[in-house]
Amino acid sequence: MATRKRALLTPTDDWHQLQFQLDWPEQGKYELIRPVVVFGAPPVERARQTGVSARTIYRRVERFDQLGMQSLFEAEPVEDRRALPPAIRQAIVQLKAEYPAFRPNELATICEVRFERRPSRATIRKLLAAETPPAAVPRRFSRYVEMAGPRDRRGAIVRLHAEGWNIASIAGYLETSRPTVYATLKHWIEEGVRGLADKPPMPQQPATKTTLWAMNEVRKLQQNPELGAFRIHAALEQLGIRLSTRTCGRILARNRKLYGLRGPEATPREPKAMPFKADRRHQYWTVDVRYLDHQLGDGNIYSITILDNYSRFIVGSLVSRTQDQRAFLQVLLSAVTEYGAPEALVSDGGGIFRAKRAMAIYAALGIQKEQIARRQPWQSYIETGFNVQRRMADYHFSRATTWEELLERHAAWVHDYNSQKHWAHLKRQDGRRSPAKVLQWVTGRVFDDRNLARIFAPLLTSRRVDQQGYVRFRNWRLYGERGLADQPACVWITEEEVTIQFAEEPLTSYDVTYQRDRQHFRQVTPKRIFESRYPSPQPPLPELNREDWRLAIELPRRRRHRRSRPTLIQAVLFTPDDVAIGR
Repeated sequence: MATRKRALLTPTDDWHQLQFQLDWPEQGKYELIRPVVVFGAPPVERARQTGVSARTIYRRVERFDQLGMQSLFEAEPVEDRRALPPAIRQAIVQLKAEYPAFRPNELATICEVRFERRPSRATIRKLLAAETPPAAVPRRFSRYVEMAGPRDRRGAIVRLHAEGWNIASIAGYLETSRPTVYATLKHWIEEGVRGLADKPPMPQQPATKTTLWAMNEVRKLQQNPELGAFRIHAALEQLGIRLSTRTCGRILARNRKLYGLRGPEATPREPKAMPFKADRRHQYWTVDVRYLDHQLGDGNIYSITILDNYSRFIVGSLVSRTQDQRAFLQVLLSAVTEYGAPEALVSDGGGIFRAKRAMAIYAALGIQKEQIARRQPWQSYIETGFNVQRRMADYHFSRATTWEELLERHAAWVHDYNSQKHWAHLKRQDGRRSPAKVLQWVTGRVFDDRNLARIFAPLLTSRRVDQQGYVRFRNWRLYGERGLADQPACVWITEEEVTIQFAEEPLTSYDVTYQRDRQHFRQVTPKRIFESRYPSPQPPLPELNREDWRLAIELPRRRRHRRSRPTLIQAVLFTPDDVAIGR
């Protein structure tokens, strides 16, 4: 037998040099583990010498100990980590044989519940195609109608659902209806084991009040996302629909789920003792100013409101372009004219509420001025009213496109607020729930128009508008509105400003400086022309620029000429001769 001659090589233990001297792969496998098997070298040290991972050396040493030299000639089994364990494979095959209508995703869900591992649908399809189904698989549960007692029937539904079966699979396997499965699971969730037994029949309830028309009205009101269940309940009652607050809350939740509507975000607060809690009507009024975030143009917009603390009734409210003293006193005059004067007026530390002229008017009306603590707005009852305004009306305010439309929506909000139920009156024993019903006809200290005109005389006077739209005041002609010709207008006077208004709506305002006598104006400068609901139907013939249009015209002073009084000469009644004769 011929043998191949080999060249004499120098023995070496260097793995990298030794690899070139080996002809068979089996020799390479043995030389890799020989120092570990024969001499007991550490596998980690051998891995560092050869560059092979320590886990590979461990695995080959373990196979050599089990199989000996045979392990060098057999290929190592490749572990497929994606392969399902035998228990899962057997469960999938048995479930498919027990209920052939199972889909791969349903089988994956059941495996996830039972074995905490969710195989893919493709893996399940391959498994079912490769495996041979068992000849006969017994049913774990009988059909729904074949079970003896109600606990067994409902218990089977609960057991299958706990294993990951869905509603359709449970109904198909037990051959029952889906509503039966839904009702059983609902009773199980709400009542537990007691929900599995039969219950006595309930007496028939009257027809529900929740009609489709009522639900549609709730959906319309719910377009304002700030309205909650109680406000919806109050608004529906105003329309003649009587639903409880909880029913409205359930309808709101259902609409939010169906239409994706946003609800109010309420922050819970701890109640505190109110320092100005009223025990009777018109004991405390609260006033404040709120900025309305409205992009109507021509400046900011404010809401000035006066609230009766006892009834929560809005006695006066105004939408104004300014938050000055004139606007506040206008609201106060309107409230006192309509409902009389209160015992005390509460406000924050705003300058318009603490001005000298305002304090003088309070004293003349017999009103005691009160003030909340600094940086404690929760002491003001009007803050709650403004929160209600934000939730009820801001949505509608933001959609007003003209000043007239904004005034109409503000008036509608005041009416709805006073007419609807208020949370503060829900526990009243007399059944009065709205602010209007609580206030009723009760008024404060009443003043006639003559006395009110005298009290507000330093600030308010009346003038008639001429044909050109001007009013004459203190030797000046001040423009108001040409569309109000021959109509009475009010002139509000402050230390630095004069405002002309009609029907509680400002028309124009002027900045003024006084002469030394503090009565006559030295200079009048036009400040602002407000958007009015009373424009003139006939535009002016000449088109004038803003600079050419003189809004304030100074009139020459008229000197009063003193009339010379005629000297009265008394005729002589008796002459000396007549006297003598008479004697």
